[in-house]
Amino acid sequence: MAEFDDFVGPHLDAMWLLASRLAGQGAREDVLQEALLSAWRKRGQYDPARGTAKTWLLVLVADRARKNRRAYRPVVELHDAAATPVDLDLRLDVRRAVETLPARQRLAVELYYVLGLPTAECARVMRCAPGTVSSTLSDARRTLHAKLEVQA
Repeated sequence: MAEFDDFVGPHLDAMWLLASRLAGQGAREDVLQEALLSAWRKRGQYDPARGTAKTWLLVLVADRARKNRRAYRPVVELHDAAATPVDLDLRLDVRRAVETLPARQRLAVELYYVLGLPTAECARVMRCAPGTVSSTLSDARRTLHAKLEVQA
């Protein structure tokens, strides 16, 4: 058990952030818990030659969040008391715009821009080629630009 804690521990913050961003406040605990359970059950399947532990764990979180979205509507966290009204309005518009992206584009945005993963790691999490990640991010940026421009 201590080995599993050592394996997962350094990546819990990233897992939590991705679960929060993809599943929302209401389901993030469930998504993270299910991803950790899946990691425990599949721990023998992890192959360091195919990617980092962080990437493998984020794949599990992304998969669980996708399955959760099919079953439940996400709850959106809209309040930030520390933000000024103007800052809050702008952040809410961006957050809402990101939440309306197709699932694949949203995942790419969350992995690349929020978690700061390099394109190659995003590709492993998304199970596609790095070029596909770049293309997906380009499409997402174009979509977000159009959505935010209309709101302005």
